[in-house]
Amino acid sequence: MSCRRVRIVLLVAGWLCMALGLIGVFVPMLPTTPFLLLSAACFLRSSPRMHARLMAHPRLGPFLEQWRRERTIPRAAKRRAYVLVCGCFALSIALAPGLGPRLLLALLCLGLILFLSRLRTGS
Repeated sequence: MSCRRVRIVLLVAGWLCMALGLIGVFVPMLPTTPFLLLSAACFLRSSPRMHARLMAHPRLGPFLEQWRRERTIPRAAKRRAYVLVCGCFALSIALAPGLGPRLLLALLCLGLILFLSRLRTGS
């Protein structure tokens, strides 16, 4: 694939990941951070201008910069993630029909909590 095509694919992927990340702000089961990190990586390789704009964003930029620099997430963001995960899964478990789906949801919740707990926490 030519360099120009790769750049276009990465640019489209960056915008798609950005859109999914922003939707994830409002949809509890859709993760925000991984999509924003992927978006930043795609923009870094395809559009330095868009990467700079994303990193300069007053809300998103500091989180992305902290991840890039230290590979950590802020303690407050981690706490919010725990609360949202537990709340959303509790509601889903309460509304799920039958024992099987409830157990599956409980296992997924536990897996996500374990994943979050393994992420390094920064200030």
